[in-house]
Amino acid sequence: MSASKPVLTPAVQQRSGLVDNQRLSTKAGDVDLDLAQVRAFVTAAEELHFGRAAGRLFLTQQALSKRIARLERELGVALFTRQARSVRLTEAGRRFLAPARQTLAEADRAIEAARDPGRPLRIDVWGHLYDPMRTVGQVVAAIPGLSTEIGHSRDLSAAVTALRRGEIDIGFGRVYPADEQGQDRMASRLARLEPVDAILGTEHPLADRPVLRPADLRKSILWSPATLGKLDFLRRFADHFGIAVEDGAVNLGLDHLMSHVRANRRRFSLLPADVALPAGAGVRSVPLADPTPLYAWSLIWVSQDRHPLLRTLLRQFAETGLRRRWFEYDAARDWLPAHDQAELQRALAVPAAPGHAGQ
Repeated sequence: MSASKPVLTPAVQQRSGLVDNQRLSTKAGDVDLDLAQVRAFVTAAEELHFGRAAGRLFLTQQALSKRIARLERELGVALFTRQARSVRLTEAGRRFLAPARQTLAEADRAIEAARDPGRPLRIDVWGHLYDPMRTVGQVVAAIPGLSTEIGHSRDLSAAVTALRRGEIDIGFGRVYPADEQGQDRMASRLARLEPVDAILGTEHPLADRPVLRPADLRKSILWSPATLGKLDFLRRFADHFGIAVEDGAVNLGLDHLMSHVRANRRRFSLLPADVALPAGAGVRSVPLADPTPLYAWSLIWVSQDRHPLLRTLLRQFAETGLRRRWFEYDAARDWLPAHDQAELQRALAVPAAPGHAGQ
């Protein structure tokens, strides 16, 4: 005999976005949990904000809400109360949270157990002008016996495509908001913040200054070696500080950048402070302060497709970042785009549990 299927009350339907008179089974054996829906619930429960939760999962807020509504329909209960901008767990949501987290962890372990542990971990990097291997190399070297294959994507879009196709396991570079890139099914984690310097030709009027403020550069021209659509950080910097920009068609590397900076005494560009400039290059690296712009590096991977050593790499990035103080940020001293500030708060909230962030 089949189990009875109670009708949810109108109040529950209204809170959880359920269709009127939708009948659901409350018998556990009749509910086949969808891990994507469970992940959406856990992330929303951790953030208590659907917008931030959607950002963590690289979903639109509408897509996140639909996943949670489907889960509520399957379970036959409301998991959240929603009042204007406020989101809270219901009693059922509080009961569901711990076993939901455990379900995701067990699913991750099952996936990892099925992977071939002998295959190298495939890591792609981009943002080559800013030398991402300075960071990746330090972390990989700290994991004894880790076998890796390092690839070089053109940009974030190329890395996301490679991840979707299963060609790589994880990417490292600058990751910007999902609504600008369509990064569905992706998880990400902030990995490092780096102060950047202004790079000026020796003939630039400000080249002899020991330190510069971003505001000092408003009469100068920021040279972007590729279109600003490809160099998100430079675009946000120029917009925030009101600086004019000139850009090239394609990024051809450090020598190309320096030649264009030298060619016009009003031009400058930006590089991480510890990127080495060749001697006799005709350019200077001048620190920026009041505020100091910080460049954010992040990791990105497919949330449901894990190499057995991916968790180890994520944990090592988190531990190395804390030990080397890669997450230092002072709002009174530094400048970060708003998206990076949100990512920093998330990274600091779960430094010891990299397997859970971004799920």
